[in-house]
Amino acid sequence: MNANLFDILHNAIPDFGALAIETVGGGRLLYGDLVERSGRMANALVALGVAPGDRVAAQVEKSPEVIVLYLATVRAGAVFLPLNTAYTSAEMDYFVADAQPAVLVCDPVRVDGLSDAAGRAGTRIVTLDAAGQGSLTDLAAGAPADFATVPREAEDLAALLYTSGTTGRSKGAMLTHGNLVSNAAALREAWHYGASDVLIHALPIFHTHGLFVASNVTLFSGASMILLPRFDPDCILALMDRATVLMGVPTFYTRLLGDDRLDRNRAARMRLFISGSAPLLADTHRAWQALTGHAILERYGMTETNMNASNPYHGDRIAGTVGLPLPGVRIAVTDPDSGRELPRGEIGMIEVRGPNVFKGYWRMPDKTAAELRANGFFITGDLGRFDDRGYLHIVGRAKDLVITGGYNVYPKEIEDAIDALPGVAESAVIGLPHPDLGEAVTAVVVPDAPDAASESAVLAALDGRLARFKQPRRVLPVDELPRNTMGKVQKNLLRERFADLYLGKN
Repeated sequence: MNANLFDILHNAIPDFGALAIETVGGGRLLYGDLVERSGRMANALVALGVAPGDRVAAQVEKSPEVIVLYLATVRAGAVFLPLNTAYTSAEMDYFVADAQPAVLVCDPVRVDGLSDAAGRAGTRIVTLDAAGQGSLTDLAAGAPADFATVPREAEDLAALLYTSGTTGRSKGAMLTHGNLVSNAAALREAWHYGASDVLIHALPIFHTHGLFVASNVTLFSGASMILLPRFDPDCILALMDRATVLMGVPTFYTRLLGDDRLDRNRAARMRLFISGSAPLLADTHRAWQALTGHAILERYGMTETNMNASNPYHGDRIAGTVGLPLPGVRIAVTDPDSGRELPRGEIGMIEVRGPNVFKGYWRMPDKTAAELRANGFFITGDLGRFDDRGYLHIVGRAKDLVITGGYNVYPKEIEDAIDALPGVAESAVIGLPHPDLGEAVTAVVVPDAPDAASESAVLAALDGRLARFKQPRRVLPVDELPRNTMGKVQKNLLRERFADLYLGKN
């Protein structure tokens, strides 16, 4: 049975005359336009030598044509490989050499810097700029619209997404047609998504969140999306009176909360606010609900699995949790050493099994075998626990666990305590090398005012609230925490910056 994502999407479209994508500049693509343009672009890709199973890499700015390129790639039976626009030419060398794409689509200004790597990999370069123009669209404009979508099995690859690579080499997560289709269907059901929805799309589309959550769920629902080039508070606030859904990272919500124009009336027409990709502070959740009347729906996912859990659409959206497993997804919390499943309330490794779980890491069989169990469970690297109601709480990454004097310390517990203190905007707790303790608990804190949240004040406030071994040895003020493009705090950079703090080195 043909399981090509595009054909399943095509069969699900209720109205080909309905609006699919619009831009803030007034551009409009109907569902029928998406079918026609993806057919032309699929023919263009084939003319460039793309065969089923080949990789089509794209390092391009956000535009409707990138959505068309994604659909055209899967129509051609090829594998879509979106790449962060912030990657330098030197960083791109690794991805091109590792994935060996048949075609690399990039902005015209990047061609010279990518030519050597493309030449070594036998990759053809074509261009696409932020306005959706370039040699690729020129080629597609002259191609026929009719294209027989290449049949694919559910286990065939549809996309290859590289992880952020904060520890070691970036790994290419192999995502299948079955992974993407099943997750879009599960989210459409869980979030009550329908053809009348209008999404404010302010996320990047080189990432799972913006491409496979925001875009796929919208398209599979026959809904429409308004593409913003980037997060823009003015645009988002102006669009709330005719949109129904906003998907964002926590930074979206904290910045919007600081805008005097946001109030209950402004958000009255909106149906759903969704947050993911990084933990949402409970204070942000409460402040948003108090100001707008909407409880933000937080969910949990990752590159290798798409989405795993979500707070309910109907029912309690509990601040500080990522909700319940999605339909068809099984989540277990296990002992990291034995793999034994733990009872509710105990902290352990989060493992996930379901049709959303990826096929493995590209050309890394050993890494795949280490993280993808024979029984189908993927070892996420996240630590968490289930509460008495079955809601999942993320405690942190296993690699961020601090082992001090033989005791395990979970950073999120300390971060929650610090973030609740007056004068603290946010915090990150890390472990740093210590000659006696192995690692010392260390808090990096962003004050909310120049003279707020001094080291002595934070330490005094935590005294008696946390066990002695959990209390930070030092509290380090910084102007801001380093984050990646999806808003996740990069604790590895903090550990590098302060690595010698307790070692007596300059």
